Amino acid sequence: MDGSSNNSLTIASPSESNLTSTVLDLDLRILFLTAANAGTGTTTSALALASQLAAMSSGQVLLVDASQSAGNLTQQLGLSKERGFRDLLFNDSPPLLQDCLVNVSSLPFHILPNGRHIRGTEHLTSEQLNPLLEQLVDRYRFVVIDGDAVYAAVDTLVISTLVDGVIMVVRAEDTRWEVAQAAAQRLTQAGAKLVGSVFNRRKYYMPKWLYKNL
Repeated sequence: MDGSSNNSLTIASPSESNLTSTVLDLDLRILFLTAANAGTGTTTSALALASQLAAMSSGQVLLVDASQSAGNLTQQLGLSKERGFRDLLFNDSPPLLQDCLVNVSSLPFHILPNGRHIRGTEHLTSEQLNPLLEQLVDRYRFVVIDGDAVYAAVDTLVISTLVDGVIMVVRAEDTRWEVAQAAAQRLTQAGAKLVGSVFNRRKYYMPKWLYKNL
């Protein structure tokens, strides 16, 4: 696998990650994490979930950085020079998928960075994303996508309608329930399948589907 990296990033243990979720369906392969507002801890939750899935699954797990935020996972890992998600979608001559996948030695899963493609006026479409998602599920047992907040990026709604399940990240005692409720409603109205919630900074309970269905 090309693009290996020795950069490290600490992943919280389950009790520290404060991850909670509802019982999910048996056939969820691609999970998308988003939030009502930026700064809620979506990346931290995506890292924790991908790590747990990698530990409990016999197949490989991929974490995709689909966030355009300044402090996204790609920036945190020092992978901004690597080709990735947006290069595969928007480059006139896109690279091969295997040339974009990164193996970070300290992480138990693979990373698809956000990429080097400079964001212009283009917006993601289902016609662009669907073929890539099909490639990913052919290669990986689980795909976790770290995305932008619902009210921060138009692409969030597009991604949410094409994955198997969406998980809403809520920061305990910080995200107003009215805002979270409105964001969840916006997702469901767009056609997304909202399957669970992550409550940051609260006690964690491992969802049943992680134990039963891997």
